[in-house]
Amino acid sequence: MKLFEPIQLGAYQLQHRVVHAPLTRLRNTENNVPTDLMVEYHRQRATKGGLLIAEGSAVSAKLGGFPHTPGLFTKEQLEGWSKVTQGVHEKEGIIFSQLWHGGRAGSSLYLEKGQQLIGSSPIAIQKMNIMTNSPYEVPREATKDDIQDIIQQFVTAAKNAISAGFDGVEIHGANGYLIQQFISTSSNKRTDDYGGSIPNRARFVLEVTEAVVNAIGAGRTGIRFSPWGGEYIDAVDETSYETYSYILEHLNPNLAYVHFIEPRDDVLRETPDLENSLDPFRKIWQGRPFISSGGYSTSPELIATEAENNVNTLIAVGRAYISNPDLVERLKHGWSLNKYKREYFYTSDAVGYTDYPIYNDIVTTADSTEQQEEKAS
Repeated sequence: MKLFEPIQLGAYQLQHRVVHAPLTRLRNTENNVPTDLMVEYHRQRATKGGLLIAEGSAVSAKLGGFPHTPGLFTKEQLEGWSKVTQGVHEKEGIIFSQLWHGGRAGSSLYLEKGQQLIGSSPIAIQKMNIMTNSPYEVPREATKDDIQDIIQQFVTAAKNAISAGFDGVEIHGANGYLIQQFISTSSNKRTDDYGGSIPNRARFVLEVTEAVVNAIGAGRTGIRFSPWGGEYIDAVDETSYETYSYILEHLNPNLAYVHFIEPRDDVLRETPDLENSLDPFRKIWQGRPFISSGGYSTSPELIATEAENNVNTLIAVGRAYISNPDLVERLKHGWSLNKYKREYFYTSDAVGYTDYPIYNDIVTTADSTEQQEEKAS
């Protein structure tokens, strides 16, 4: 079965193709420092030669992030992440950091007084910010100096991630955050060379990626996209196939991987998309590692099928990986999966995070109970 065959991913030889997807779970401190709870969570899910992608980490204090999400810009944050990466490496796993800039999706409440959020254009998201329970703010349009500063923030964060023990980084170009805000026609109304045409709207992501590659190497750099996944915060592109095809054709061809969210994924979208497909992008990136995520937790039978039918494809799983720390073994042996508990996704303690049982413990407990019942009878 291809799902459990080795595959070369950039600088690393993986032993299987089940990937832990990046998942924001708010288990950091108020100062954005990873906690011991996060150390345990990642250690539980690490496997020999398996790839974990850690949750999105803010590249700078300047972006106006959220409390209890991680960062990569203070000594304390890097020390916290070092404990996480050490735990994964003790089990011979591979872990990448996801570099995140929310752009207009953040909040000035978490910026120094008087500072304003930055976006590709001065257009607010037309929804309520669930983190602040208030309307999204109108961002300041990023100047060209701002753009160069942000590119450097990504570079510094990438270097910090490597210093904290990460094996590589994934640039977050999905889910309607800053990079996708530049890519998408609904959120980018610029008239300079970072707006308008596809090459102009793609310029920022290509410059960020190449700068990170120059800093840490292509074999340690991946990137994530969601051509139809920015809908929930108004980052919609009118020419998704043409836009993302252009980006793929102009990305550094030696990247460790590209990571796409399936259009069918219904977690962040208002309605599932059953019409569009990632196949054109797979064709462009053929022969190189392509990670697909979205919809696998609710349809686990798709995991093996997708890997089998698509050459060089890896499958990133989110919700089912939360509830099954031994997901790889369960998939390998066809064991049943624990159900995830959505109500604990964004809480602050171990419940619904590190307390899910592994399959062998369930079986052992069941056998023990059965033996006790036999003795009692």
